Amino acid sequence: MSEDLHIFARLFAIVKSRRKGDPATSYTAKLFARGVPKIAQKVGEEATELVIEAVRGDKIKIREESADLLYHLLVLWAASGITPDQVGKVLEKRLGQSGIAEKAGRGKR
Repeated sequence: MSEDLHIFARLFAIVKSRRKGDPATSYTAKLFARGVPKIAQKVGEEATELVIEAVRGDKIKIREESADLLYHLLVLWAASGITPDQVGKVLEKRLGQSGIAEKAGRGKR
């Protein structure tokens, strides 16, 4: 695994380890304590902030907001019982398939 991808595995392990932490001292534990609706709200907020910075074209802020979004997404996965490997398998299945064809196939499920 490349170092770039390894950071996601390391961060996900840290996120999971903070699930039972003290919400008074851990932001991650605080998110878990608030539940999936609050975590999902934070994912939406971070996605919106990323979109704004992308439109502005501020590369530094795009990187920062991307990191915020990915962190909150990892927390959402952990809270929902989903692992990065499971998401990776979905992406793996889509490799080599046209995005148009893949989207068309979703309606048949």
